[in-house]
Amino acid sequence: MLRPVEPPLHLVLVAPQIPPNTGNIARLCAVTGCRLVLVEPLGFSIADRELKRAGLDYWEHVFLALYPSWDTYVASHPKARRFLFSGRASTALWDVGFRPGDHLVFGAEADGLPEAVLQGGQGVPVCIPMLPGRRSLNLSTAAGVGTYEALRQLGLD
Repeated sequence: MLRPVEPPLHLVLVAPQIPPNTGNIARLCAVTGCRLVLVEPLGFSIADRELKRAGLDYWEHVFLALYPSWDTYVASHPKARRFLFSGRASTALWDVGFRPGDHLVFGAEADGLPEAVLQGGQGVPVCIPMLPGRRSLNLSTAAGVGTYEALRQLGLD
């Protein structure tokens, strides 16, 4: 049985473009107790039917915060420990030590996190190791892998 993390982990999506991915991540947040943070611009409306359908009936259990920009989000969470998930990072997610309250940050489906975010000093770039020559995982899959690795490290499984 999974126990809630206090303070909860935050799953931060920067400029997500595909409603079902965000809906699936909302569902992930509902079943793990993570907070969902969306950073605009979004490639869809949060009232989108596909987004709602992917989240099923879990939306009432999702804590959702929406920020108009990366800078606004960072200013709202100045002391947050951020892990920036990127296929271009050299440190694997299991080589860092997650703590309750950490922010796991993921970029847009097609482009990942902007270089300005990765190089901006507002977090630690980490990767989910893959075979050579592979570009990336699906966003909702990557969020699931990152979330459950953090929960495993926290001993809450």
